[in-house]
Amino acid sequence: MPEKKDVNDKVSLEEINSLYEGHEVAVHTVHHPFLEKMPISVVTTEILDDRRNLEKHLNYPVRGMAYPFGTYEKHVFDACRACGIKYSRTTEAHHNFILPTEWLKMPTTCHHADARLFELAEKFVNSEPKKESRFTTHGWLFYVWGHTYEFRTDEDWSRLEKFFELVSNRNDVWYATNIEIYDYIEAYRALEYSVDLSKVYNPTGIDVYIIHNEKNYKIPAGKTVIF
Repeated sequence: MPEKKDVNDKVSLEEINSLYEGHEVAVHTVHHPFLEKMPISVVTTEILDDRRNLEKHLNYPVRGMAYPFGTYEKHVFDACRACGIKYSRTTEAHHNFILPTEWLKMPTTCHHADARLFELAEKFVNSEPKKESRFTTHGWLFYVWGHTYEFRTDEDWSRLEKFFELVSNRNDVWYATNIEIYDYIEAYRALEYSVDLSKVYNPTGIDVYIIHNEKNYKIPAGKTVIF
């Protein structure tokens, strides 16, 4: 685990790529305004300038975002799309593991300080997604959000470490960044099936895994699989 910084410490430009290796950096706007109260021109500038600044110091295009204060309106979605943003996290907690359907108002399972955090974690690791009648399973996403500046005491850190101990090092869980989840789910949804469901074509550049008639299949990128 990285050395804990003081809540007022800043991350230097030199630290960014090394400190966040294996993590994803996303847009949060330049001035942290209530975007829904801003005209679309200002919203666009807030998003695009933040993305441009981040990409100067990162080794990849920044395609994700989290809304300041978790608030949004339709014109904010329009600005996000125009700026190349693929998803944006809200602060809405639904206390379940449903996969996102509207990426620009991406909900969460819960906040890290939520009273139900450990209850939900136990359910996640000890239960299985429901199977559809013939075809595949409803995948689950356990999405916990929060701010490190909220970890002000040893008790706060201990709570998070207890949660990590509960859900980590499991062969049946994929630990992924937001954009990895977005890319994979979009690839899954892009699969093209024959009418009788005996063949499936993967038009994307990402390998996808499905369950068909109780059997596991890998659908390689750019390939057709016949069941």
